[in-house]
Amino acid sequence: MEAGKNQSLFKGKPIKILLAKPGIDGHDRGILVLAKAFRDAGMEVIYVGLLPTPEEVVDTAVNEDVDVIALSLLNGAHMTVFKKVADLMKGRNINDIAVVGGGTIPEGDKPKLEKMGISGNYGPGTPISKIVEHITERAAEMRKLKSMEE
Repeated sequence: MEAGKNQSLFKGKPIKILLAKPGIDGHDRGILVLAKAFRDAGMEVIYVGLLPTPEEVVDTAVNEDVDVIALSLLNGAHMTVFKKVADLMKGRNINDIAVVGGGTIPEGDKPKLEKMGISGNYGPGTPISKIVEHITERAAEMRKLKSMEE
């Protein structure tokens, strides 16, 4: 996203992102690097830590009024755990919070996750600038949706 584009959607309020590593995955180095990068990009970052349940992720996202939920897993359980988060959101009619994924996700799983509404699905080695740009775009989409609902 080009600098300054869609900034009117943010009205001085920073992008609010929830970072979570649901499921059994204790590898948090990458998500901590991303948390710092998002903060450095001016975002408000909420990190729920390791091992939250999908229900805790969705509840926290709603209670904190986030724009984006960023899920990360390196243990191969993304098709189960990310889907559970997406299903909970769909079941609760939450369509104004974007869900993005990341971790060690095989190329063949990425289209399936996209179909569930989980975008990005970046892996190790992805330039941080690309991830920040994607989060900014998704947050802008969500803010636009929220403004149409008001």
